[in-house]
Amino acid sequence: MKISTKGRYALRLMADVAVHDREGYVSLRDAADRQGISLKYLEQIAGMLSRAGLLQSGRGAQGGYRLTKAPEEYTVGSILRLTEGSLAPVACLGEDENRCERSGKCPTLDFWMGLYDVVNRYIDGFTLADLLEEEPPA
Repeated sequence: MKISTKGRYALRLMADVAVHDREGYVSLRDAADRQGISLKYLEQIAGMLSRAGLLQSGRGAQGGYRLTKAPEEYTVGSILRLTEGSLAPVACLGEDENRCERSGKCPTLDFWMGLYDVVNRYIDGFTLADLLEEEPPA
């Protein structure tokens, strides 16, 4: 599994907004400068996060983006799944129902399911608030 720049930048944007939205809406230009990310690319990511209800947008001179919930209520997994889609290590686990004709006799399926479970538990075990702490939970 490899997380794309979209997923990595989405986490960085969400963390940046979490730190700075106490001051009001966070300007994407300011976030892009702080994070060293292209403003154009960040606009695409912010739009995706906003359409999904993770960010709230505000217009005008004091506009920008804010979190819609407390940082503790966002899991890293929810942000990554939104930006990356399925995080399944193999295609047959990427859908709700495994439709692979070999699933009933595949000697590696349990291994892939175990890996997928570990990944999901790990990324769902961290919140946006955890990312902002100096020492994340084990």
